[in-house]
Amino acid sequence: MVYVDIHRLYRDGFSKSAIAAKLQISRNRVIDYLKMDPDEFEAFLSSLHERRKKLDPYQDQVVMWLNEHPDLSAAQIYDWLQEKAGMDGGDASENTVRNYVNDLRDRYSIPKVKHERPYGSVEELPMGQQGQVDFGQTVVNDQDGKRQRIFFIAFILSCSRYKYIECLDRPFRTEDVVHAHERSFQYFEGMPKEIVYDQDALLF
Repeated sequence: MVYVDIHRLYRDGFSKSAIAAKLQISRNRVIDYLKMDPDEFEAFLSSLHERRKKLDPYQDQVVMWLNEHPDLSAAQIYDWLQEKAGMDGGDASENTVRNYVNDLRDRYSIPKVKHERPYGSVEELPMGQQGQVDFGQTVVNDQDGKRQRIFFIAFILSCSRYKYIECLDRPFRTEDVVHAHERSFQYFEGMPKEIVYDQDALLF
């Protein structure tokens, strides 16, 4: 059981990041499980039963997505359930979906895979030829000093390295990405002939 393995490895002196890499799970999951004593974990398992009832109609779809794209985040699956599978946003929270996805990964032995990014130099491109789009996230302090996760999309013109960036306090959805493209073109007063996307699994 993952819960037992996490606590055993932690007692043996492994760091949270090392445990996550060894068990091929997220570091946040390691942190969550380490906070639970056995009784709390049993209660958590019971709550999973209720979550399954809410999300089981989408189980086959989620398993298919995980098999096709093992690197998918639970946040992306949450968005896809609303955008592609017709799930109402009130049916389940993002946290509920994350726990459900983690449970499915365990049950169907689908570890989260991190793809190594290939790097290489490219020849200098002419102005207007290419733009690059990348997604990212970071944690910042808000005005009250509390830590908050921020998600961003960045547009970069390959020749001039001119940039346009938008941020949200939640993961980007399809509609957000489309409108961000439109505003970036307005900002640049034009659009490049081609656009290269990093993390293109987010665009499927």
